[in-house]
Amino acid sequence: MTYCVGLLLNKGMVLLSDTRTNAGLDNISTYRKMFLFENPGERVIAIVTAGSLSVTQTTIARLHDAIDDPEATPDTSILRAETMLKVAEIVGNVLATTRRDIDEKLAMMNQGATASMIVAGQRKGGGMRMFLIYPEGNFIEATDDTPFLQIGEHKYGKPILDRVITPETSLEDAQKAVLLSMDSTLRSNLSVGMPLDLAIIAKDDLRVSLKRRIEAGDEAFAAMSAAWGQALRDGFTRIKI
Repeated sequence: MTYCVGLLLNKGMVLLSDTRTNAGLDNISTYRKMFLFENPGERVIAIVTAGSLSVTQTTIARLHDAIDDPEATPDTSILRAETMLKVAEIVGNVLATTRRDIDEKLAMMNQGATASMIVAGQRKGGGMRMFLIYPEGNFIEATDDTPFLQIGEHKYGKPILDRVITPETSLEDAQKAVLLSMDSTLRSNLSVGMPLDLAIIAKDDLRVSLKRRIEAGDEAFAAMSAAWGQALRDGFTRIKI
């Protein structure tokens, strides 16, 4: 399992993913689930993934192959697509095709594979957009009413986002919110784990403005987690019934 979250704000976009992949309690590995594509000054695209590793890795590999194809067109390459909507369509189509291909190979064992993705980015002359791509290739888009998207083990980290995130949230507060959202998930579900990958894309930067890997034992993350825990305990004590 995994947990990934993306925020679409007036000032930019914030994305966070964990890196734990497990096939049982005794088979736990670390794999990157955040992938960044840049043509600085022209466009920037971030993709975070959840689900079957075979599906997500093959999908990302096929997207890279399409980018590198000498005959790539705006209909096949996410770095040539004319809009972010078209980027979401390309990713959705590749994800759906990959899932079907792998499902066919697993059918004889009565098994299946599934995956979902968050795609976020901006191209020159266009606005910031963020999409949640479902396993079937269809998608929904983040809006002012729902300025964040989650995939994977999302229920533990959702309450804080519901309470504090609006389109007007600053990038600094948004970074804090996604990290606390992840902290709640880490505490409640062992299938989500460190290290974490964080990316911030400021509005109209057309590049990744900040990229950070947070390792287990990171002092700043540990201090923030401890402060949040103490704040919750203090708030709980003050409430009267």
